[in-house]
Amino acid sequence: MSRARQPPLVTGISPNEGISWTKVTIRGENLGTGPTDLIGLTICGHNCLLTAEWMSASKIVCRVGQAKNDKGDIIVTTKSGGKGTSTVSFKLLKPEKIGILDQSAVWVDEMNYYDMRTDRNKGIPPLSLRPANPLGIEIDKGRFPQKDLEALFPGMSADFTSENFSAAWYLIENHSTTSFDQLKTAVVNLKKQANKKNEGSLAYVKGGLSTFFEAQDALSAIHQKLEADGTEKVEGSMTQKLENVLNRASNTADTLFQEVLGRKDKADSTRNALNVLQRFKFLFNLPLNIERNIQKGDYDVVINDYEKAKSLFGKTEVQVFKKYYAEVETRIEALRELLLDKLLETPSTLHDQKRYIRYLSDLHAPGDPAWQCIGAQHQWILQLMHNCKESYVKEQKGEYIFFPMLDLDSDVRPSAIGHLSQTASLKRGSSFQSGRDDAWRYKAPQQVVFVEKLTKLVVSQLPNFWKLWISYVNGSLFSETAEKSGQMERSKKNARQRQNDFKKMIQEVMHSLVKLIRGALLPFSLREGESRQYGGWEMKSELSGQWLTHVIQTVRLSSESLTALEIPNDMLQIIQDLILDLRVRCIIVTLQHTAEDIKRLAEKEDWVVDNEGLTSLPSQFEQCIIHSLQSLKTVLDCKPGEASVFQQQKTQEDVCQLSIAIMQVFIDCLEQLSTKPDGDIDTAHLSVDVSSPDLFGSIHEDSSLSSEQRLLIALSNCRYLERHTFLNIAEHFEKHGFQGVEKITQVSMESLKELDQRLFEMYVEFKADPIVGSLEPGIYAGYFDWKDCLVPAGVRNYLKEALVNIIAVHAEVFTISKDLVPRVMSRVVEAVSEELSRLMQCVSSFSRNGALQARLEICALRDTVAIYLTPESNSSFKQALEALPQLSSGTDKKLLEELLNKFKSSMHLQLTCFQASSSAMMKT
Repeated sequence: MSRARQPPLVTGISPNEGISWTKVTIRGENLGTGPTDLIGLTICGHNCLLTAEWMSASKIVCRVGQAKNDKGDIIVTTKSGGKGTSTVSFKLLKPEKIGILDQSAVWVDEMNYYDMRTDRNKGIPPLSLRPANPLGIEIDKGRFPQKDLEALFPGMSADFTSENFSAAWYLIENHSTTSFDQLKTAVVNLKKQANKKNEGSLAYVKGGLSTFFEAQDALSAIHQKLEADGTEKVEGSMTQKLENVLNRASNTADTLFQEVLGRKDKADSTRNALNVLQRFKFLFNLPLNIERNIQKGDYDVVINDYEKAKSLFGKTEVQVFKKYYAEVETRIEALRELLLDKLLETPSTLHDQKRYIRYLSDLHAPGDPAWQCIGAQHQWILQLMHNCKESYVKEQKGEYIFFPMLDLDSDVRPSAIGHLSQTASLKRGSSFQSGRDDAWRYKAPQQVVFVEKLTKLVVSQLPNFWKLWISYVNGSLFSETAEKSGQMERSKKNARQRQNDFKKMIQEVMHSLVKLIRGALLPFSLREGESRQYGGWEMKSELSGQWLTHVIQTVRLSSESLTALEIPNDMLQIIQDLILDLRVRCIIVTLQHTAEDIKRLAEKEDWVVDNEGLTSLPSQFEQCIIHSLQSLKTVLDCKPGEASVFQQQKTQEDVCQLSIAIMQVFIDCLEQLSTKPDGDIDTAHLSVDVSSPDLFGSIHEDSSLSSEQRLLIALSNCRYLERHTFLNIAEHFEKHGFQGVEKITQVSMESLKELDQRLFEMYVEFKADPIVGSLEPGIYAGYFDWKDCLVPAGVRNYLKEALVNIIAVHAEVFTISKDLVPRVMSRVVEAVSEELSRLMQCVSSFSRNGALQARLEICALRDTVAIYLTPESNSSFKQALEALPQLSSGTDKKLLEELLNKFKSSMHLQLTCFQASSSAMMKT
């Protein structure tokens, strides 16, 4: 953006004083960038812009006008710098009286003059024809200030033609330094002039004396003759003779001067015609000048000439003038039609529209050209919008087009598509884009490009349309001539009457914009009859949340641009409603696509277990949710004037159900992975984290996972989801303003716990049933009988095998997740103790040795798994012991203790996993 220019500064003027119409040169700084940039020039408070001639940014030439102030500043005003200041001033002097024969360097007002041809007084008395120097001596102007002379001789004048002539003022002003001898000579000259005037009158009389005497003698002779004859005959004869003499004299004079008088009349006629042609050549040349100026585009000159001709000859009665003025009117009418065509022509800039309206206003064009222009612009904008839609619909042959086909460089506002590449990565994590072509960032769906183009079109055209209306309302379209003629007031009155009509125009443009966007992106929101007019798109697949986010950003930028024009909010409310619907749709679509992405996470499970017994699946699930919410951040955030996307109850319910569905999809994904048959699992990529403990190396050796191991991994993931992931996701939901987060969390937790319990029961069933099932056959192996048995020598093998199997379960669980060991082992111990209690209670009677053997094995098992005992297993062991006869002798008790110590010593290595230190280590 270019930096604003400094205001003009006048630092010099030459000359710095003078009378009106004195040509001056103004010098300074920042006096404008060109003739059109100069919009104001005043000297001593008088507007001198009409005579100003811009030479450069530091020089202007003009003539001083008839200012009221005798001294003042020189103020220059420009478009680029505004109103300036001045460090110098100009002094305006009063003009001197200039005689009719005096030379002058400036134009003299000749409105009052004495026409010697017609001997008519035009305002100046004949006395003003006297010489400018009546004294006949050299004039020596004094240096007395004019103001002092006016104060010394109030009401008097130094003009000797004035009625208030003061001889003393005249002598002080013109002969203050003249010597006394010269003044004597002046007196002599005045006397000579007076005598010459008298002598001239006397000489005029003397020159006519002979004629006078002849006439007198003739009249005397006639009178004497009449008296002598005394007859009427003589009187009649003399009268007749006198008449004959006079007739002959007249005829002779006519004959002698006829040719001369004819030539004089012809010369006078020619002279008068030439004078008329010269004086009124402006009118006679005006039709041709109008044609030439129209061709050159100088409409201002044409209008000025027309106004001048109209004021001079508009009401003339002279036929010649009327004929030429009618020709001028014909040319002006053609110009009106030409300007109206140019005004209604589209496309056109706001500057040209204002210019043509002002021209038509100055030419007094019929109708209201400004309103006609507003109507034409309105229809043109609507047509552009529909043409844009039709062109994109017809060109829709594929789903994508490349951005370079778009002309976005000339956009006056920031393009949202340019911002798209920065936000595209928020749609999903990078790990979810491996199957996509990287070129997708540089492509856009056809509907998205259409919305970008449509909003750009409206934002580029509507501001000028709105500014044209504002200029129409405040009257700034018209010139000073129109203001004086009252046309501006009539226009303002028309604008007030047409406010509702213009409001309907704006609303129609806004409705068309919104419906065209809905037809491209939300066709289901249109009415049945509007689909053909505003729709017609091939909806191969719905836009992704990423592109809908981009569209929302585009529409928001357009709304901000329109709001900056100060268009009333009620006219733009329909755009806010569109943005709200787009935001809701974007959230719904994004959540739906997120659910689809999460469903595909099962394909990405690699079963790599970390130190905590977790795979990457919970982390991938959480990251997928977070990225989806981050991609919705701009959609969820409310811009000024926007309502919350969750203000509608239906939206809250839909989003809540979709969020629950996303969580349920992942839970189903876990169940599918944990219960999938072995043949359905791709083992080509299975591996275990090298940092995880692998006590028995079963996973490394087999390079595959059993169904029990998958169940354990799923249980470990479920445990982590319940304690961390779901809580983190709930926090993100709340952070982004989701409603019903408690319900989402509660339903998801319940579903997760149900899955966890099912998987746990399944795993325990897989592991505990074989151990429990082996107890009874092991107890009675070799036809063992509790009633008839030998003295106990130690714990029998069936119990050792059961313990080894329990240790194997411990090892398997410990390999996957140490945190699951207590839970699993407790349930396995419960199952074994319950079965052992049942078997003991089923024995009808025990011999002394049998009771000791049974007590040894029950106590050995109970003491070995003591850290995993629960109230249920304790109760089972207690019931089993209560079913046995009590030891009656100390010998049996001692033997029992010895055998227990022997068992623990012999299986010390195997029983290490059941020690308290191991349990404490696991808990840490």
